[in-house]
Amino acid sequence: DCCSWDGVHCDGDGDGHVIRLDLNSRSISSSIDNSSSLFRLQHLQWLNLAYNKFKTAFPSAFDKLENLSYLNLSNAGFKGQIPIEISRLTRLVTLDLSVSLYLGRPLKLEKPNLEMLVQNLTRLRFLYLDGINISATGNEWCKALLPLTELQELSMSNCYLSGPIHSSLSNLRSLSVVRLDNNNLSASVPQFFTDFENLTSLRLSATELNGRLPEQIFQVSTLQILDLSTNKLLEGSFPNFSLKASLRTLALSGTKFGGQVPESIGNLEQLTRIELASCNFSGAIPKTMKKLTQLVYLDFSFNRFSGPIPSFSSSRNLTQLNLAHNQLKGTIDSTNWSDLSKLVSVDLQNNMLSGTIPTNLFCIPSLRRLFLSQNQFKGNLGDLHGRASSLLDTFDLSSNKLQGQFPMSVFELRGLKFLSLSSNNFSGLIPMRALQNLRNLSSLDLSYNSLSIDATNTSVSSFSLPNITTLKLTSCNLTEFPDFLTYQSRLSYLDLSNNQIQGKIPNWIWKVRSLRYLNLSQNVLVEFERSLENINSSLNVLDLHGNQLQGQIQILPPRATYLDYSNNKFSSVLPAQIGDFLQFAYFFSVSGNNFNGSIPKSICSSLYLRVLDMSDNYLSGPIPKCLTQMSVSLGVLNLRQNNLSGIISDTFPKNCSLQTLDINQNQVEGEVPQSLGNCKRLEVVDIGNNQISGSFPCHLKNISKLRVLVLRSNKFNGSIHCHKNNTGWPTLQIVDLASNNFSGELHQTCLETWKGMQVVENEAPSKVKHLQFQFLQFNPNHYQDEITVTIKGLEWELVKILTVFTTIDISCNNFEGPIPEVIGTFKELYGLNFSHNAFTGPMPSFLGNLRQLESLDLSSNYLSGGIPLQLVNLNFLSFLNVSNNKLVGQIPTGTQLQTFSKASFENNAGLCGPPLKATCGLPPAKTDNPSDARSTINWNYI
Repeated sequence: DCCSWDGVHCDGDGDGHVIRLDLNSRSISSSIDNSSSLFRLQHLQWLNLAYNKFKTAFPSAFDKLENLSYLNLSNAGFKGQIPIEISRLTRLVTLDLSVSLYLGRPLKLEKPNLEMLVQNLTRLRFLYLDGINISATGNEWCKALLPLTELQELSMSNCYLSGPIHSSLSNLRSLSVVRLDNNNLSASVPQFFTDFENLTSLRLSATELNGRLPEQIFQVSTLQILDLSTNKLLEGSFPNFSLKASLRTLALSGTKFGGQVPESIGNLEQLTRIELASCNFSGAIPKTMKKLTQLVYLDFSFNRFSGPIPSFSSSRNLTQLNLAHNQLKGTIDSTNWSDLSKLVSVDLQNNMLSGTIPTNLFCIPSLRRLFLSQNQFKGNLGDLHGRASSLLDTFDLSSNKLQGQFPMSVFELRGLKFLSLSSNNFSGLIPMRALQNLRNLSSLDLSYNSLSIDATNTSVSSFSLPNITTLKLTSCNLTEFPDFLTYQSRLSYLDLSNNQIQGKIPNWIWKVRSLRYLNLSQNVLVEFERSLENINSSLNVLDLHGNQLQGQIQILPPRATYLDYSNNKFSSVLPAQIGDFLQFAYFFSVSGNNFNGSIPKSICSSLYLRVLDMSDNYLSGPIPKCLTQMSVSLGVLNLRQNNLSGIISDTFPKNCSLQTLDINQNQVEGEVPQSLGNCKRLEVVDIGNNQISGSFPCHLKNISKLRVLVLRSNKFNGSIHCHKNNTGWPTLQIVDLASNNFSGELHQTCLETWKGMQVVENEAPSKVKHLQFQFLQFNPNHYQDEITVTIKGLEWELVKILTVFTTIDISCNNFEGPIPEVIGTFKELYGLNFSHNAFTGPMPSFLGNLRQLESLDLSSNYLSGGIPLQLVNLNFLSFLNVSNNKLVGQIPTGTQLQTFSKASFENNAGLCGPPLKATCGLPPAKTDNPSDARSTINWNYI
């Protein structure tokens, strides 16, 4: 009797006709063709074949089942075009042909199209076509649905539909569920949705919506689900919510919604899920959140919420709480965490939270994930023994101010997979074998504390972490390599930098096939272990900088994208075929070693190289011509402080990408190549301390992004005024032309283009960052520019160049004429050195406008007159030299000018008063120069 079979239902009049067949999720893999006995069940009214594996073309014999009112073929495995015969099932009330994206896009509506499929299905109330390739415009698919006047639920997500949503859809007034996610509607949300009296669910996520959402949508009293997430151009704000609201799910993440969350959010008492991540919300999170007793899921991450965290104690069904990446302050004691017994995940990272961490937070029995990193929590953790959740698998307290003895009880949490306590102030000795209980651990980070980790007695026979993939033990006072790592088959990320590991780098480290990231920098390693033949490392990142490695580079992983061998004691010729090992490299640095010989031309075959740093070595010979040609990809070329000679080849390509060019302190000669002007992205040009000659490089004036120009100590000559080009360098902040043979006057029009020296209102705070080159677009790795500047008579090496640091040094040239007035507008200047030139005229009073000035050197010129009183405004001035001029009169008294030594003022024949020994008498000495006479005012009377 088939009527007794599972999933088979027959009518009750004794005829034994099968009227209902439910074969849902039976993993049926046999084929169904048009001759199948299924299509002989003439009385069938209800058919569910969903979630099977038929994997055949869509059968066309379904029209034989003319009594069907319910047909569910979702994810049944059928492929190809949906047959026209489906449109003849005119009694259908429910039609579900939807397909999961995991199965690809096996179904399409082409011939017939959507209009032909549904035109006769006028009884349809429930239509689900998700994942089917419909490919129709808003005008087409909306009008195609017009015959379905009784339609209540419409679901067509991932159907290649385009917009805008046509007004004809407003005729389907019975709609209660509308789901159109993941289509390219590219339009605003129609107002007519607010007129659907039965609307309970509106889901339009990831549909490229734009414009402003009508606030009336929130006032639809029947609406239970509103999902508009992942529409980055959709704007809106919350109205005051009414007490009649039925909302249970509110998802707006990834939109431009903003403003404040109103106190009336507490009226949404049926709300179970609220997602506002990555929006523009600000202000306090309302205390009325405590009224949301049904809340299960809350995500307010990546906004600008401020103030304290309100109490969530009454939300006893809460499983997920995410307030990460905001500006929240205060303690987290307002919530009685022990009341939230269903909480699975708490994420409060990247805020400004403080105080101690409540112990009852760890004790929630269901807790699996706890993220409290990047805050200001203090105190110690206390003993977690027997109290913390046994289900806890993710525990991140990094970058706080936690202190005291390291909580060894954390190693009793056997379920841990991710543990990070880095960047705190924990202290104590941790034997590595204490971790042996954490058999599930995949990521461990104990870096940057005051810990000492003992890695002895960690041989493979006694200790293993079989699932470890990431191990970060930076600054943990390690003195040796943990032996247990030798056979960790899953280890992919190992950072043992900034420790005290001595001796040799062991061979086994290159044989860990899974290892992709290795950082052994800042240790005391001296050599590679021998027998390095046949090593085929899979490393992508290798950082060995800051050790004492000697001899030749013996390890060059062929697939690496980042290689840093800088600041060691390597002393050999670079391998001629080194470029063969850099085929995938983005970053390659050997700076700060003792390499000699020429630069191998094979480096130019590294097509992906973005940063090449060979500075501070003993390399000699010419700069390979191909290096300038490869600046199509190269962003940083640093050959500073070597013995390179020859010229800079005039072969920079039209699409040059260089951002930094540094060849300071070599023996390069010739002129600045004309083609360097092709490098429109240049920010740093440092060719100082060479033998370069010719006129001022006016052909670089079109490089609008230039911030640093150093031509110091070369053989340049002539004027620096560029007659044909007044566009200049609007972002220029550091200019060093010292010790050349430049001459002529400083032209006002030339200097006026240096806008970076001037104050731009409301912009300064946003500019406080470092000059750096990000060489991987989706990676935080960056190259930090360095230069040497002369300030206060001393050379300073700027390891980080702040974009607000500005200085001009044109000393030791033959400039003449007056100091131009435009200098008085350079209110960002920190250092100004015009010494050892032939400037004439009075010492200008507008220098008093340079309130940021710390160093001023005008010595060894022909400046005349008195020292202007306005200089007393320079409160930050710590170095002053106006010696060897023709200044006269009394040095202004009662100011910090008296704190400078007499050397700052000497050899000015008419200058008097402290700190000079010459006293100022009355009446003043006679002089033939009228301007000098005016300058002998007794400042004590002013």
